[in-house]
Amino acid sequence: MIDFHSHILPRMDDGSKDVAESLKLLTMLAEQGVKTVVATPHFYANDEPLDKFLSRRAASFEALSRAVSADMPEIRLGAEVRYYQGISRLSGLKELCIQGTNLLLLEMPSSRWTEHTAREVVDLCCRGDITVILAHVERYWFLQSRVVQDLVSGSGVLMQANAEFFNSFATRRRGLRLLDTGGIHLLGSDCHSVAHRPPRIGQAFDYVRRKRGDRFLQDILTFEDELLRGADVGNGH
Repeated sequence: MIDFHSHILPRMDDGSKDVAESLKLLTMLAEQGVKTVVATPHFYANDEPLDKFLSRRAASFEALSRAVSADMPEIRLGAEVRYYQGISRLSGLKELCIQGTNLLLLEMPSSRWTEHTAREVVDLCCRGDITVILAHVERYWFLQSRVVQDLVSGSGVLMQANAEFFNSFATRRRGLRLLDTGGIHLLGSDCHSVAHRPPRIGQAFDYVRRKRGDRFLQDILTFEDELLRGADVGNGH
């Protein structure tokens, strides 16, 4: 099991406050069956130069790595990159992709997107060296579903949903429908801390298994694994 969205790196953003909390989060993920977790601290290009962010991330990861044990999930470095006008021209954008892949986790505006916004996401996809993953797609799917559908079908954009979308009684059925129709490809805990937004991705995968069966779930897990290995798998599972 892979967690594609987490804030486990200590003192990077509004996630883990220190190494001790990061270790608790990793332990919780391991107990839920997670083998690999992608560390995706927030990156805001308007607030911090890329080189400074990368330096902070490396230092945070080094501090955490000295304390992790062998039974904890493997950590892959990445970032949750906030969209801004002109992001497709950011120098060094590839360095924010998930370690060992061309996958870029992109956080989109919560307000209605303009035509230019959608076009710039397409421009990112057309670069040829980046595959865009839209973070927590459930936050804006129903506000601009037509645009999101066009990005999936026409540009190969991947969609990541938070585990809570499947854990909440109010939204879990919509989550299943999006999984069924290819509107969601990846899951992430988006965990921030032990007390506030703890990881509950295992519960989400268990719900999918109960409702859609082992084979359906295994297809998702295989797709996620192939993505992290850098395989060209399109945007379907």
